[in-house]
Amino acid sequence: MAIGKGVEPLKRAADSHNVYTRARDQSGFGLLELLMAMVMLNVGVLAIVAAFSSGNAALARASRVSTAAALADRQIESYRGLIYDNIVFTATEWNAAIADSTYKADSVSVTNCPTNVPTTSCDPSYTTTGPDHRSYRVDTYLYYDAPGGGSQLKTITVAVRPASDPSRYYARVSSTFDSSTNPT
Repeated sequence: MAIGKGVEPLKRAADSHNVYTRARDQSGFGLLELLMAMVMLNVGVLAIVAAFSSGNAALARASRVSTAAALADRQIESYRGLIYDNIVFTATEWNAAIADSTYKADSVSVTNCPTNVPTTSCDPSYTTTGPDHRSYRVDTYLYYDAPGGGSQLKTITVAVRPASDPSRYYARVSSTFDSSTNPT
């Protein structure tokens, strides 16, 4: 059998004028180009929206942490202005604080109130509204320590939490006071 026998010859050539005309025809390509351009534009716009959204969440978190740090610093500063003997809690506020499970669950919590507590004390746990109009819980822990051979120290730790979720922390500040702290 010879090559090409048994195969029907092509009716027309592949490079005919009709094929060239159809290849150069632009009908339908405008719609495809528009569709591809819209897809690429949507991907770009969604990426920008995602970046703004995550930036907004980061700014909101930073705002809450900054406000909490300012509240904790204000609480510590209130103790720095007190005479050493006045850095204590009132018995009623202390009893209310140690009845609170969130207050007692903190690692710096102590469970017994010192004797001879004066009435010029601070509230160990309260809720306040910050300058950003959000509600914060401020817990103050007073821990007594007597280092070897030294005088008694009082360590104040202030923890600021969101009032709606007291299991999380926004800020935590500690300071130590001894009897030479603001003696007058």
